[in-house]
Amino acid sequence: MMGPFRVWKEVYAIGGPELSHPYDCYVYLVSELVLIDSGAGESFDLLVDNIQSLGFKPEKLRAVIATHAHIDHIGALYRFRDEFGVQVVAHELETKAIETGQGTGAEFYSVPYKPCKVDIKLGSPEEVLQYGGYQLKVIHIPGHTPGSVAVYVDMEKRILFGQDVHGPYFLPRSDPAQAKTSLQKLIDLEADILCEGHFGIYQPADEVKRYIEGYLYSLYS
Repeated sequence: MMGPFRVWKEVYAIGGPELSHPYDCYVYLVSELVLIDSGAGESFDLLVDNIQSLGFKPEKLRAVIATHAHIDHIGALYRFRDEFGVQVVAHELETKAIETGQGTGAEFYSVPYKPCKVDIKLGSPEEVLQYGGYQLKVIHIPGHTPGSVAVYVDMEKRILFGQDVHGPYFLPRSDPAQAKTSLQKLIDLEADILCEGHFGIYQPADEVKRYIEGYLYSLYS
């Protein structure tokens, strides 16, 4: 199994199929203060160990931004909130699933899910969250789920946490028409580095564009 690694400046990959557990999405740490997603829940202790192995203190975490309410992204939210007092941030359209467990897909992974309170409920097309010296811009990108969000931050380069760019877009709450608009929105950000939800890191900017366009074009075929 791989160890956690730096993506760029103060962005690190600390979780994922090769980093923490096969069921986990990629979990990213930004500026020691914010996690993007939390994995499926089985690897909480290893995620904490990975944060510590990078020389950081998980007690300094202030928030976890949940890109959407599928179990592989939200499974450890409760433990991060309970043990470190982080704020859980999610779109208001994903709140019911996160707070009740209904619609998370946990049954397909055969893992338990403990419902978790959402502290900051997003509802605008774009919102700005300030952590440390960075502005994390959260944009609503419905398609994979109604309340899917992506996050981007500028650190000389633009880093985009694009969540599940690959979809799929045929699930019960998915909407391919909305996904077309959302994927184009991600392309228009002209990110230098894409941190994808399951398939890792893409760079430079032309590779990011090519990757997202591949899924956008597939929706028209």
